[in-house]
Amino acid sequence: MSLNERAQRLCGRIVEQADTLRIEASQVECGTRLIDCGVTARGGLEAGRLMVEVCLAGLGRVDLTAGDATLWPGPTVTVRTDAPLAACMASQYAGWQVAGDDFFAMGSGPMRAAAGREELFDDIGHRERPEMAVGVLETSQRPPDAVCRKLASDCAVEPERLTLLLARTASQAGAVQVVARSIETALHKMYALKFDLGRVESGFGTAPLPPVAGDDLAAIGRTNDAVLYGGRVTLWVRGDDDSLAALAPEVPSCSSADYGEPFADIFERYDRDFYKIDPLLFSPAEVTLFNVDTGNTFRSGQLLPDVIVRSFGG
Repeated sequence: MSLNERAQRLCGRIVEQADTLRIEASQVECGTRLIDCGVTARGGLEAGRLMVEVCLAGLGRVDLTAGDATLWPGPTVTVRTDAPLAACMASQYAGWQVAGDDFFAMGSGPMRAAAGREELFDDIGHRERPEMAVGVLETSQRPPDAVCRKLASDCAVEPERLTLLLARTASQAGAVQVVARSIETALHKMYALKFDLGRVESGFGTAPLPPVAGDDLAAIGRTNDAVLYGGRVTLWVRGDDDSLAALAPEVPSCSSADYGEPFADIFERYDRDFYKIDPLLFSPAEVTLFNVDTGNTFRSGQLLPDVIVRSFGG
């Protein structure tokens, strides 16, 4: 099955549990299906967990587990996958800025592979032409009909064959789906460092789940801090040891000059412009590389519990 077909099957199961999950399924005029997990719908932790598994195109598993009390006493979001390139880079990575009249969202999910708009796909492959498309939007609004039509056109599907899951960052589901990007951020950092992601066999990541913030701006700060200062990622990688020894210190967020302050403070310093922030910051706090060919381990980075407590509100 294609990434989008896998995600579509999961969406069907989610809609069947709409009442239990406290989500709302509806259609816009053009026929696009919207699954509101946390914009106007209440949503919840399970809605967020399932939202992430859709974002991973069903190629990863997400759980909420007991947290590390030395870091943050709340729950931890764990992610694991044996298809990291397809699940995290071709699907989960939020590489699509979706905009329309008075509308903005960060788009992720397998619809990205259907559209194939990003240069990233020239390197990783996984472009596809499915009969349907599924996307995840981090947004505080329901997308208007015109935006849905444009997304469907970009994905080369009819509008009624498009499904969009929605949640704002300042919601339970929205927080889970952002914090679950620990593996994805590590892989994207490695991609930026010109590492061959085809060598990565499997991934496991954890990050603390922050309290839901009072507004989306504060939520963006908390969810980013969860990964930047509390994220731990382990990757199983093939190949030579020398390249992994050189790579390991460059992957964690501490390799960035912007490292060490709550993300909200960094964001304000750069006039709330993501693109002014050092792109090397966006990665987990601690990274471990297991070489499955040689048996050797390479670990780098550090957690910053003090920043987590400042960010999450103690």
